[in-house]
Amino acid sequence: MPFKDLREFISALDKAGELKRIPFEVDPHLEITGFADRSVKNNGPALFFERPKGSSVPLLINAFASEKRMRLALEVDSVDSVAKRISEYLEMRMPEGIIGKIKMLPMLAEMGSFFPKTIDSGPCKEVVRRDFSLLEFPILHCWPEDAGRFITLPMVFSRNPDTGKRNCGCYRLQVFDERTTGMHWQTHKQGAEHYRRMKALGKNTRMEVAVAIGADPATMYSAILPLPPDLDEMMIAGFLRSKPVEMVKCETVDLEVPAHSEIVLEGYVELGELRTEGPFGDHTGFYSLADDYPVFHVTCVTHRRDPIYATTIVGPPPMEDFYMGRAIERIFLPLMRLQLPEVRDIYMPPEGIFHNLILVSIRKSYPGHARKVMHAIWGLGQAMFSKCIVVVDEDVNVQDVSEVAWKALNNIDPERDIQFVMGPVDSLDHASRLPNYGSKMGVDATRKWPEEGFTRPWPGVIALPDNVLARVGELWKKAGL
Repeated sequence: MPFKDLREFISALDKAGELKRIPFEVDPHLEITGFADRSVKNNGPALFFERPKGSSVPLLINAFASEKRMRLALEVDSVDSVAKRISEYLEMRMPEGIIGKIKMLPMLAEMGSFFPKTIDSGPCKEVVRRDFSLLEFPILHCWPEDAGRFITLPMVFSRNPDTGKRNCGCYRLQVFDERTTGMHWQTHKQGAEHYRRMKALGKNTRMEVAVAIGADPATMYSAILPLPPDLDEMMIAGFLRSKPVEMVKCETVDLEVPAHSEIVLEGYVELGELRTEGPFGDHTGFYSLADDYPVFHVTCVTHRRDPIYATTIVGPPPMEDFYMGRAIERIFLPLMRLQLPEVRDIYMPPEGIFHNLILVSIRKSYPGHARKVMHAIWGLGQAMFSKCIVVVDEDVNVQDVSEVAWKALNNIDPERDIQFVMGPVDSLDHASRLPNYGSKMGVDATRKWPEEGFTRPWPGVIALPDNVLARVGELWKKAGL
């Protein structure tokens, strides 16, 4: 059975030996960051702070910060099994004959379990407050030069004003005071697009927003997924957990949130109202610069009677977000291969912090194939932010960065094989010449063909034959080595 809420997930972490409870007081100002950073860098457990300083609300962090915890969150033995399920649905065709159709019924029935289900009420409404202070929650001041306290793991709900479809994204919220925060809608994100569309329509001066904090792990995780516009993240959460996400209507805005959320912030963004947000110690390992962003006015807070505050930190890699991103890489590989079937595997090393480096192995079929793949990836949703793409042949294991570096550096003629293009870049790229716009690099590290102008012999890789390796293995054991 899927996890009903965050509490069941915490119990599972505890039972698996993946949780450490901290019973003494720890300060959300920098100290919890120190704990979380040290834990993830040393393959430590998730942390549950029972007494964060200045708050009666306990705090959970690093819940996703290992491959084991990601598997536990998604309730799978391997994240690749999620990719396998996606592949099966993508390849599904209605078979001929009554027997074939009967065999399809279980999969078709399961598809109906993906869609969110609206219910009358839920635990997130046990307490409804219009008199509140955001400062009551143990919101982290993560790094020394941060502009203040930031909500870092929210599920931010908005609605497309053209289609009425829901979007859920994970956008940080800088706490300005007891009732207002920043809304870090980067220009390429769907929340920002909804905001722009609302302004263009000019029908309203306010855009309704709801923010949920803490839910079952699949639902929390779905908020960070790089989905196509207007594909409901709550439906994807239903797919991941094989059970519908139960949703409830908010008290003061026309939006729904997960019924089993720990904390919900309801309110609005005033169209045209901006305020300086940041700096913030970001997942690049550097501080993102201060800039103007919309202001979120919180008008109502609902929560469980004894809420738990779920949060994360980002910073010098690897952090918790690396493991979350690693799972995205494996889960979305089938979708990439649907459009680029020549792609055999991909890897985004932690040092590349997702958008700075993507390693791709392909089954090369024609001259210039590697360049076609580069440009196709730059045209795939948020993969457009990939600053450096290195394409290698299918016999190169892209999960082994050492092997990629060795073979790529030996295979390239830099002037011939490196290509530069201009286009949109991540808003957090502090090196680009302009905000949100700069250059990207593609490296064709495949073996070159005569049709590509390479007429010299291409050398083979030095390696002993398998029979010799097997014999040496036996002798190695005999020698006691």
